Amino acid sequence: MQNKEILEQIKNLSNEEKRNIKHQELINIMKEMSTEEIIELSKIIGYPVFTRLCMGELNHKFVLLQDGAVAIIENEKGEILLQRRSDNDLWGIPGGCQELGESFEETIIREIKEETNLNIDKKDLQLIDVVSGKSRMRKYPNGDVVINNTPLYYINKYSGELKCNEESKEMKFFDLNNLPQNQHDVDLVDIYIKWKKLKEVKYD
Repeated sequence: MQNKEILEQIKNLSNEEKRNIKHQELINIMKEMSTEEIIELSKIIGYPVFTRLCMGELNHKFVLLQDGAVAIIENEKGEILLQRRSDNDLWGIPGGCQELGESFEETIIREIKEETNLNIDKKDLQLIDVVSGKSRMRKYPNGDVVINNTPLYYINKYSGELKCNEESKEMKFFDLNNLPQNQHDVDLVDIYIKWKKLKEVKYD
């Protein structure tokens, strides 16, 4: 079977089936692939899942350093959009992991489209901060432990109809004085609130 056919086959698998590809099977598939084809494979599977599959027995034991991007999406009332995540039932900020070859701007534009169905333009993105360190360590229900390097963006211009994908149970805009207690990204929301207050003082 040609590599293009193999990639197409994997593309047609469900997310669950992609996660359950055996380590040795993945190694055998990759043996005859070019670098470009391996990059394409990682995009089809999703880079973090692809990385874990390549680890074999170390899958859930290895602490993964990963890059991604998130965005505070603010509506005209000054409320921010949070998503109730399917994996841990916590309220988080839209965003996700960077795929191979993507810029951070491309990552957040893609992730927002996938997770919220909203369209945003690169020129409307404002970088608040790049957040790293211990506050970015996360433990997931499947046993994965990661430490994220996370550019935090702000956006208040968007179009499209808000819709959830399979990663979210619910999406809702929250007033900053009435945020949910069970948050996934408390550190990022705190950084945004401080940034917003500083901005307001600067322009008063």
